[in-house]
Amino acid sequence: MADWLTQLSAETGSRPTLGIDYHHRITAAETVSFIQRMPAGTLDFIEEPIRDETPDAYESLRRMIDVPFALGEEFASKWQFLPYLERGIAQFARVDVCNVGGLTEAMKVATLAAACPNFSWLEEINTPADSLGTNSPDFYTLQPQLQGARYRVPDQPGLGVEFNEALAAEQDFTMREIPRLKRNDGSFTNW
Repeated sequence: MADWLTQLSAETGSRPTLGIDYHHRITAAETVSFIQRMPAGTLDFIEEPIRDETPDAYESLRRMIDVPFALGEEFASKWQFLPYLERGIAQFARVDVCNVGGLTEAMKVATLAAACPNFSWLEEINTPADSLGTNSPDFYTLQPQLQGARYRVPDQPGLGVEFNEALAAEQDFTMREIPRLKRNDGSFTNW
């Protein structure tokens, strides 16, 4: 992967943002080895290379590498974000509104992270609406639309999202299984 990213960076130059999300699949030692295999400036960020249960582990890793960390996608509250932001461990907060406890809690995290003027990248689920139901125009009758690689900031009050509650009330709940990775022994692993 380090060779591919190095080649990609050489081919595209510094204009596109280049990051990688390891979803805490590697160890601290593997992270250091991976980063050291690339020229400085190849990556703009590395997202969650190791488990995030302790800020001390990331502080230790920070002393060994200089690539910015993107963290927090699985955090369940502002309190989980707090030590990573207060101690300058996370350079990019990955706030998942569903995991963090809703829009209000996400806004509280944003205030901890100096509000939103420093917003940089949004991870977009760009799947067909019928596969997961995300972004379905039947349920979300008004929603921001991608224009190329960007969302236009809405000029009307609110979030620019309207949800069809009547249609949702008519639906039966259907459990959907997300793709799961398995280890060689057949056990599930966090993806």
